[in-house]
Amino acid sequence: MKIDSIEVGNFRNYQNAKLEFHEHTNILYGDNAQGKTNILESIFVCGTSKSHKGSSDKELIRIGEDEAHIRMFMRKKNIPHKIDMHFRKNKGKGIAIDGIPIKKSSELLGFINIIFFSPEDLRIVKNGPSERRKFINLELSQLDSFYLHDLGEYNKALAQRNKLLKQIVYKPSLKDTLSIWDMQLLDYGSKIIFRRKKFIDNLAELVVQINSKLTGGREYTKVVYEPNTEIEDFEKKLTDAREKDMHFCNTSVGPHRDDLSFINNDVDIRKYGSQGQQRTCALSLKLAEIELVKNVINDTPILLLDDVLSELDRNRQNYLLDSIDNIQTIVTCTGLEEFIDGRLTLDRIFRIVDGTVTLEK
Repeated sequence: MKIDSIEVGNFRNYQNAKLEFHEHTNILYGDNAQGKTNILESIFVCGTSKSHKGSSDKELIRIGEDEAHIRMFMRKKNIPHKIDMHFRKNKGKGIAIDGIPIKKSSELLGFINIIFFSPEDLRIVKNGPSERRKFINLELSQLDSFYLHDLGEYNKALAQRNKLLKQIVYKPSLKDTLSIWDMQLLDYGSKIIFRRKKFIDNLAELVVQINSKLTGGREYTKVVYEPNTEIEDFEKKLTDAREKDMHFCNTSVGPHRDDLSFINNDVDIRKYGSQGQQRTCALSLKLAEIELVKNVINDTPILLLDDVLSELDRNRQNYLLDSIDNIQTIVTCTGLEEFIDGRLTLDRIFRIVDGTVTLEK
């Protein structure tokens, strides 16, 4: 899987820009706040329909403009494809694959597999559970269209149930209708739990191997899925929590409250691990994600590294760079000195200055 080029118009701080990528390593360098990350964001949006920053579509449009576009040319199994995206301030975005419009943004997920690695990911271990659920959902949605469908339906049912819980405060007779949404939560939620278990089991095996290599065999880190409820207990727990849910007007049981734990020698790294252990664990998680995607799709994903190298010590840098061989990688950094010792072949170099791209190699 390779990206040949990307064109943006009125996207973030870019009026117009086109970048033609090398199939291996591409470097975007320049001072901070010049637009390097915006290029990675445009690629990520083309692969997932959403910003990795959580920005709205309107925020992607250049200030003072009414619309923006992204056009990406790529290859899957050596077959060329094109993704077009059009953003308008007062309308929903338009997406077309190979010139054919798609009805739902979710249809884009999985068409191209992108792994985004930023300094924020280094904090995934010590941040809250929502960050870890986001990690699971994003990757699983790219790999499994059934999971994406079930997650979407579950979230709709959850929103409706929470809305009903608020209405019951003023109209208690609506209590009898809760069972309608309970059935939806149980149906889709059970499927989500099942797929998450399988995904984390596969990921955990890879994390153990990678973490051991990163630490020279000194540490053994386990990734453990912590479901809020097991499938077989889901219905009872949801029923038992009904009075509590009505009191707080919020659903307290279900996979929307799942979490991951990271255990090293019986120590929970989320709470008690050193900063070094947390970073090593997060790096292991992202590298395991790359290997898992390769195994599932029988192809290589696109790797986006946003100023990550400056956050890692030399040992972790070397391991990361050694692990991305034969993967198309697009790296942002403030200077090329991070690569001067020849640890990485710089196949193509772009300099970014205030939304202007200059090809230097």
